[in-house]
Amino acid sequence: MKSVDEIGAMLDQLVHVTKLALTEREDDLRLYVARMIRKLRSSHPDAASQLETVLKTRPAAPAATPFRRGSAAAPDASTGVPVDEESRLSLFKVFAPEQTDIAPIHGEEIRSSLEQLVNERRLSAQLAQKGLQPTRSAVFVGPPGVGKTITARWLAQQLNVPLLILDLTAVMSSLLGRSGTNLRSALDYAKRIPCVLLLDEIDAIAKRRSDDADVGELKRLVTVILQEIDEWPSTGLLLAATNHPELIDPAMWRRFELVVEFPAPSPKDVEQAVQRFLGADATYLKKWVTTLALMYRGDSYSDIERDLNRLRRALALGTGKVEDVVRHLVASKAGTMEHADRILLAVDLVKVGKFSQHAASDLTGVSRDTIRSRTANP
Repeated sequence: MKSVDEIGAMLDQLVHVTKLALTEREDDLRLYVARMIRKLRSSHPDAASQLETVLKTRPAAPAATPFRRGSAAAPDASTGVPVDEESRLSLFKVFAPEQTDIAPIHGEEIRSSLEQLVNERRLSAQLAQKGLQPTRSAVFVGPPGVGKTITARWLAQQLNVPLLILDLTAVMSSLLGRSGTNLRSALDYAKRIPCVLLLDEIDAIAKRRSDDADVGELKRLVTVILQEIDEWPSTGLLLAATNHPELIDPAMWRRFELVVEFPAPSPKDVEQAVQRFLGADATYLKKWVTTLALMYRGDSYSDIERDLNRLRRALALGTGKVEDVVRHLVASKAGTMEHADRILLAVDLVKVGKFSQHAASDLTGVSRDTIRSRTANP
């Protein structure tokens, strides 16, 4: 029978392997498994042999494409991206600047704030002449799926610098003091290179310090972040994103130079999102755009994109006609829609000649009398 210490060691190994696998750190995972094989050869030769066979039968993935050098600075290859000493996991998810001209879908107020962030850096010399520097930090606030992370990637692309997203899975450690060390190491690294750094879900590490339920370690993390925001260089842009602004320490709000509120998409934004997410099928599905836009009122961009990708896949594979796929979507969505929106949807289904009044009533739950009265006159 295995001792408590042996079982504990096995569980630690399982946790570590799981972390490496889920964060797609294949090189680190292969290295760790190789170390396990060496340790198991004397005590468990059969297991060591099986693991060795797995490594040999699955070749290593090709190395990731490095950042292109040029106007965009690359992470220093001599120092490398910082990692957690215990797990050897990278403290960042790193994205090269994407070459795309497609801007996130936002209202005029948000679009204006984002354009100013970009212009301040492009015209930093003019600001310097007046003793000013570009905005160094901003926090994005809004519900899930409204484009906060995509916006960060777009900003990095506009500035032609990499986007670094702090990986909380790697930063947070069970060892006392290690989380704070990891966080400071990550922020120190990001300050040394021109980049956009995103602290996603910042409420997880920047909660109110008056919250007695939190341990001292988390309260120390808040202090670290506050100090770093104050000292952040204008060569980089520090972004934070949260779905729960009420949880964040009040002192944090005073440190960020810009707060951008991301509301739920407006009906106009939803229609624009539908047209964009239909992609190459937008022309073919033109007559359904209004219907789809009505169906997804109040939904997030991520939910809309997921459903429309499913619709496009079904059509591409020939597993259903457009009317059948839309019928299924309407049936699944109608129950969650406001009554007024269901009426608009039912009327749209009938007016454009897509469904009969009877079918529209069955799908939306709107009475045929209501549909008849709304479609009687143009």
